[in-house]
Amino acid sequence: MLFYILRRLLFLPLILFGISILLFLMIGLLGPYQRLATFINSPERLKGADVDKLVELYGLNDPLIVQYGRWLKNVLQGNLGWSYVGKEPVLTAILKRFPYTLELTLFAAIPIIFLGTSLGVLAALHHNKPLDHGLRIFAVVGWSFPDFVFGLFVLMLFYGTLGWFPPGNLSVWAEEVVKSPHFRHFTGMLTLDALLNGRLDIFFDALRHLAGPVLTLTYVEFAFLLRITRSSMLEVLRKEYVRTARAKGLDERVVIHKHVKRNALIPVATVSGQTIIGLLAGTVIVETIFNRTGLGSFIALAATQLDYASIMGGTLFFGLILVIGNLCIDLSYAFIDPRVRLE
Repeated sequence: MLFYILRRLLFLPLILFGISILLFLMIGLLGPYQRLATFINSPERLKGADVDKLVELYGLNDPLIVQYGRWLKNVLQGNLGWSYVGKEPVLTAILKRFPYTLELTLFAAIPIIFLGTSLGVLAALHHNKPLDHGLRIFAVVGWSFPDFVFGLFVLMLFYGTLGWFPPGNLSVWAEEVVKSPHFRHFTGMLTLDALLNGRLDIFFDALRHLAGPVLTLTYVEFAFLLRITRSSMLEVLRKEYVRTARAKGLDERVVIHKHVKRNALIPVATVSGQTIIGLLAGTVIVETIFNRTGLGSFIALAATQLDYASIMGGTLFFGLILVIGNLCIDLSYAFIDPRVRLE
């Protein structure tokens, strides 16, 4: 397995290199004056003569391969350019906002995986019975809902009508406490930092603000995992060794938990991992609807403001997450099923 891990780690920079080339070629279709915004922090204040001087200074009229080499060198040094939207370096903006997206993903992943797998197993064990049909209808309805439609419904019902789950990251009073010098930031995730600071009031306030987007992501995303779990369980239940185990008189719970579930986990692990990766890179709509200042909403705002540096930096960051996440999924196979040999 060590050789497999090393081989995948060696491929990681090559994949990121390919992503960077495609990304830079897309941005390279823009004119030099448009790309100048990735280097300066106040493009709206520049005059015509100043713009021409800066274009020459940053070599934006140079051949594209020369510009790419210069840009890649800056990226490797941690310089992703200036974020016009964030009013700070792109890398700083990304690292500041990513913990909010990670926090939302972690809180959403737990109910998605638990409900998807548990209800999928339940549906398979009651195959073609009313419970199975009811769960499948419930799942199909959730899978058919676009994020923005169900998110708006949750926002209107639980905040507009009931006043339970407000948008944003924190209430005004909690925001003031978090921004005060007495509150220490350990991880950037509000719930965890609140616990580490001993502030249960801020912890529960952060949970209240997380409830709406977590509910939206859970109902929309768990349906697919339920269907995969159900299909995988039904396939394993028809295997010869399951019938043999039952014929030997083994308790049904032992058959299900020891022989069926474990062998049905491979596709479920794949989908679960891809779901978490997708949440990390795809919370743009939900964060925008619920006014959360995570990385997803930051990239969306950068796109509307044509902040090319933030778009390029965010895309590279998401690419890194995708590659590392897929490596972790592959490694999990060997632990779930000893028959899998990654070598």
